Amino acid sequence: MIERIAILGTGLLGTSAGLALRAAGFKGSITGWNRSPEQAQTALTMGAIDAVASDPIEAARQAQVILLAAPVFAIFDWMEQLVGVLGSEHLITDVGSTKSQITTAADRLFNRPGRAAFLPGHPMAGKERGGAALAEAELFRGAVWLFTDDPAWKRTPHSDALVKAWREWVAAMGAKVIDLNAERHDELVSWVSHLPQFVATALSALLEDQVGEAPELKDVGGRGLREMTRLGSSPYSMWRDIAMTNTENVQAALHALEQRLAHIRENLRTPELRSEFDKANRFRRN
Repeated sequence: MIERIAILGTGLLGTSAGLALRAAGFKGSITGWNRSPEQAQTALTMGAIDAVASDPIEAARQAQVILLAAPVFAIFDWMEQLVGVLGSEHLITDVGSTKSQITTAADRLFNRPGRAAFLPGHPMAGKERGGAALAEAELFRGAVWLFTDDPAWKRTPHSDALVKAWREWVAAMGAKVIDLNAERHDELVSWVSHLPQFVATALSALLEDQVGEAPELKDVGGRGLREMTRLGSSPYSMWRDIAMTNTENVQAALHALEQRLAHIRENLRTPELRSEFDKANRFRRN
């Protein structure tokens, strides 16, 4: 059913998607584009795409499925640019890390007669650093790929067939497909993805201020420090968009953590500290 795919954004996720599609047996054409020609060329050299598009809009027009593999604000820009270009023979999907605003925009711009279908998606996979060179065909294997498709959308039979086919290819990449309400998605990822990132960022920044100049830091820190601060090297450019499009949920999670840390600080010499460790161990066992 799907024979032509365009990947707009050949960074870590976009290039990994191309590699994963090939590994899963996709025989059609994959065209890629990136604002950095070097990233697009790397994706081509790695075999994730067959050709680098000179015109991303024309590449989208010639494709059946368009994967927007970019930060959230860039996805909004693509949606606005593509709405007047693509028709009901096209499916657009994305990998954006927040979904409420993207799903709302999809309802406004797409998924209606004469227009392209839009399937909001979010693979729960990645690395602390991006770039095509770090892409892997196995990146999505065993990971969850979330979709926040709105059941109220009325698509054409052709669009429905493209949606079904893309979901099947995502499963073929090794991902576990889960459907979730967009608001619930943003609430959950604020706890399991966004909170760990901002904790790692805050801890890394604090350590830089307090002991960053200590020559013995690397020797003293050890594995625990490396694991706790690994996410601290993540790029601001991506997390800025997440912070600005999931602000209330992230604020709530950070506030809850602040209260929890205060509770631990106040109970360092009481039995309450044991209770916190017991709860933490139960969570890890589940």
